[in-house]
Amino acid sequence: MEITVKTTVIGTVGDVKKPSRVFREISTIWAIVCREVSVAFKSPGTLIMSLAMPLVMMGMIGGNLTQNMADGLNFDFGMFMLVGMMINMLFMATSQGVATLVDDHEDNFSEEMLIAPVSRYAIVIGKICGSAFSAVVTMLGTLIVGAVMGITLSFGQFLSILALSPLICLAAGSLAMLFIGLIKNRKAANLAVMLIIMPQMFLSGAIIPIGNSSGLLWVISRMLPMTYCLDLTRAVVYAGTPEYGAVTLFNPLVSITGTICITVVCLTVGTFFYARSEKDR
Repeated sequence: MEITVKTTVIGTVGDVKKPSRVFREISTIWAIVCREVSVAFKSPGTLIMSLAMPLVMMGMIGGNLTQNMADGLNFDFGMFMLVGMMINMLFMATSQGVATLVDDHEDNFSEEMLIAPVSRYAIVIGKICGSAFSAVVTMLGTLIVGAVMGITLSFGQFLSILALSPLICLAAGSLAMLFIGLIKNRKAANLAVMLIIMPQMFLSGAIIPIGNSSGLLWVISRMLPMTYCLDLTRAVVYAGTPEYGAVTLFNPLVSITGTICITVVCLTVGTFFYARSEKDR
């Protein structure tokens, strides 16, 4: 009788199903996202800076450009700049969030994550999605500054940008991973973020139209992921308006294809270098 009972118990334990790999990966991403959001709320200074940065970028730089560049354009420069700065803020905040992987490296938190039986891509994507929270807060700050300047978006246009923001943040985080995967110094990581963002802000058309760029500037602008993210966003925002042809560069299909291709390449290569660098510690 005892043997029968023991056999039954063993059989019951053996019948317990392990979580599927897909469920485990999704749980990992969600856990890392929750951690990043929790860290953001525990660091109110970070959220304050997320709201203050648009004031500097949009209010000072954008305001100066509006007063000195808007004349002679066949479209509303204020709206053009607002959309550009919102996407630029998404790129900047997401890249800064991904750069904190260096802090995780110094605190040995990344080592603990990499020991777990989960995909390295799940860790990186979770980090990017968590960083997107602060990025969206920054984007909302840009929208508020724009409203103060008298530049507004319709509710439908705002929802369109919000719907595209996950893809844009993923593109920004993937690009940052190319650098972060090779950098293990906090100061170098912060410098890398600036090198990622600043050239794109001026060469991708965020605040300065690039429709007439040629030569080397034309080549560089077509290599930048923000160029395609911006053009896709403006194609959605300006759809059906007379200004559509003046503010967009490509067919939306080209823009979304370029965004996805660059994101996949950067995410794959960056994650590879990141995982290898942690493994070689």
